[in-house]
Amino acid sequence: MARRSEHSQEEIKAMILSAAELIVAEQGGSALTVRKIAGQIGYTVGSIYMVFDNMADLVLHINARTLDHIATHLEQTRDCTGALGIEAFAKAYLSYARQHLNRWRLIFDYHLPEDTPIPLWYQAKIEAVFGLVEAQFAQLDRNCPEAGRKHAARTLWAGVHGVCVLSLNGTLGAVGVNDVEDSVVLLARHFIRGWMGSGPVQA
Repeated sequence: MARRSEHSQEEIKAMILSAAELIVAEQGGSALTVRKIAGQIGYTVGSIYMVFDNMADLVLHINARTLDHIATHLEQTRDCTGALGIEAFAKAYLSYARQHLNRWRLIFDYHLPEDTPIPLWYQAKIEAVFGLVEAQFAQLDRNCPEAGRKHAARTLWAGVHGVCVLSLNGTLGAVGVNDVEDSVVLLARHFIRGWMGSGPVQA
């Protein structure tokens, strides 16, 4: 039997997400189940499905909060601008991944069911993170069109993200790269030089 709720739906939603984040942080995304969340907060499984449509909906909301957290983490480097700002973002992204490994992994490890579109509200969270990097590229070249800034931000992120993945799964050291922070800075620095030297690549 479901217990009588002492909380509003928004309060229950916050409780569910907090419990889910704790499970992911401590045990990894594979340990996340609705039953386990329900046990943590003292509600039934059915109560959780009154707040979230399904597991995919729940995971998207968990990942959305992680994206907000990443954006806040990156914004702490806002005193740096332009090329130095982009390098600072690269280091901050690596730092976040190290500190919150399982939450960070869940963003990329979880895949929506086939033919399920990414909701617009979730896409906006992604755009907010990239927007911070795009703003730094805009400072480097104020004449660069928006499409060029988007292309540059996403291309550089793909490289930085790849270094983070290889580092955190233990394979980067196997190829002789030991200082990961220096590696992401080197990648960002040379990418910026190439981008500034050749002009934005046309999509």
